[in-house]
Amino acid sequence: MSNTLADHMAEHLRQQLQPTELEVLDESWQHDGHAGANGTGFGTHFRVRIASPRFEGQSRVARHRLVYDALQKFIDHDGVHALAIETR
Repeated sequence: MSNTLADHMAEHLRQQLQPTELEVLDESWQHDGHAGANGTGFGTHFRVRIASPRFEGQSRVARHRLVYDALQKFIDHDGVHALAIETR
């Protein structure tokens, strides 16, 4: 069962976007002392690498918007400050 925020985000992306490839990395430790960092090194800055059939025919901006929209609840309620998104 998933227990980290990255795991919860990945599961939500699987449900929303049915990705063929997915990696959600918590890179918060690399941003310690930066805006939005919470001092723990976890849970604020993430990298999402994702490929999905939903992206076909979509611009890069539209693909990123789909990812942001899918993860909005984590931004609003779980302290996610930044997303670096790589789509394929």
